[in-house]
Amino acid sequence: MPPRERAARALCRKNGLPENTKFEGRPMWESYLDTVDTVIAALGDYAGPEIAIVPRLKLGPDGD
Repeated sequence: MPPRERAARALCRKNGLPENTKFEGRPMWESYLDTVDTVIAALGDYAGPEIAIVPRLKLGPDGD
């Protein structure tokens, strides 16, 4: 399982939602991918090469 999917599924479970229930025609866990991508982008180079496909966020000097 790819790291992004693993993280999205974990967030889904953390919120008490069934991972594979359909939401807007897709598995519920997929609705968390945007959140996962935001965290990965904020990590920058710490995220590692296996998830380097996620675009980096432009963060301000305070990290926001």
